[in-house]
Amino acid sequence: MESVLSSITDNRTIYTINKDRKHLFLTHPLLIPHMYGANEETSDYYSRKASYLRKHGYLTGIDHSYEGELTAELVEEGIANLGQLVFEVTDACNLRCKYCGYGELYGDFDERKKKMLDFDSAKRIIDFLNDTWKRSKQKFTNKSLFISFYGGEPLMNMPFIRQVIDYVESLNITHHTIKYSMTTNAMLLDRYMDYLAEKEFNLLISLDGNEQNNGYRVTMDGRNSFDRNVTNVDALKQRHPEYFEKYVNFNAVLHNKNTVGEIFDFVRQRYGKKPRIASLNTTGVLPQKRDEFNAMYRNMVDDIRQNEDYEVLVDEMFMDVPEYHEACTFVQQYNGNVYRSYNDLFGKRRVCNFIPTGTCLPFTRKMFVTVNGKILACERIGQQYGLGMVAPDKEVDISYAEIADFYNSYYRKLRAQCSVCYHSQSCIQCMWNVDNLDKQEKVKCPGFMNKEGFAQYVSRNLSFLEAHPEAYMRVMEVVLA
Repeated sequence: MESVLSSITDNRTIYTINKDRKHLFLTHPLLIPHMYGANEETSDYYSRKASYLRKHGYLTGIDHSYEGELTAELVEEGIANLGQLVFEVTDACNLRCKYCGYGELYGDFDERKKKMLDFDSAKRIIDFLNDTWKRSKQKFTNKSLFISFYGGEPLMNMPFIRQVIDYVESLNITHHTIKYSMTTNAMLLDRYMDYLAEKEFNLLISLDGNEQNNGYRVTMDGRNSFDRNVTNVDALKQRHPEYFEKYVNFNAVLHNKNTVGEIFDFVRQRYGKKPRIASLNTTGVLPQKRDEFNAMYRNMVDDIRQNEDYEVLVDEMFMDVPEYHEACTFVQQYNGNVYRSYNDLFGKRRVCNFIPTGTCLPFTRKMFVTVNGKILACERIGQQYGLGMVAPDKEVDISYAEIADFYNSYYRKLRAQCSVCYHSQSCIQCMWNVDNLDKQEKVKCPGFMNKEGFAQYVSRNLSFLEAHPEAYMRVMEVVLA
């Protein structure tokens, strides 16, 4: 697989990128034949020069292979530095949102039985983690821990939430700073807002915009939830203004009943907040529901481009705009000035054996405990990929070695593609979102890039940065600084 390739932007500017060494530079067209060895004499000269520089420690790079495997020690390290413990408080909900990830369009979750997570299971997982942290020989790199409450609608099981918080605070945990968060539809917010404010919950409220935009968020009898939702949120803002300003944010789903502009304008004007906006989840859609899903789906990039106030919207949303987010990631990955350590600036060429895909290592970010006691690495992963169990009358069932073997069995399905993928060193593809991963037929990674695809990726991002130089400066000064 070639390490060096050239890409041309919309302005007909040529850039050459060495994807292994993360070098990217402007290239005169006359240099292209020489760089690719069309002229034997010049090709030999540059080859000998590069060999000399490598010998003396310059132009060092990395030989990448993808035979790496997850180990039990890495799983334990993830537990030691867990950043967020998420409880699925209940699978019951007081709304019936059409596009819900646990609703009629999807099929990769356990059956919903209006069940409540019991406190004893939560206590066992908290004790397990606390004991692990106390005896862990792993170095702590994460000093904060969010304990998060998820649903269903978590406020439907408020006694559980109070019990968990009372117990955590009784433990007097000193090795972590404990914080709380919750995602809620706000339908019961009027009952519990004082407690949430007292405990300084980071609150994420689901709201798709104005009343018409909110058309898929309906009650069990089919009525739009908008009026009750905003009435409760308005009351929270009035009663606890400082808490609201600091800790409350909004989450919206983009679909065919709203636009990015409508969502943004409503939340900004009514609550002075910038909402987080996500497209419909494309993973786990039932085959028989695919047409219905496609009719509801709205592409965020296309929607933003069609907005008549595009520049204003982009300026306000910035990193929430997919094009800006991708450009920021591209700059970080390929600007040639990002190193894992100072030794990378001076060291000799070496071999790095990478674990395939861009999947987060288990528990390095989250641990998700379902209402049925399944332990997963994230709430966005299909519940068929459980990593352990917790139950009221049993010890926590987690085996670091078995989790490592489980991950490695799926890595092997994608390793061959990673070894020839031009984007593999900067991969952000989660393997749990790959279709047919648990089937016997050949698995196709949606993040795979061949040479032509990678050249288009480079061209797309460089064209964007050329057209928006202010975006490059903002990325460098605000995001990557």
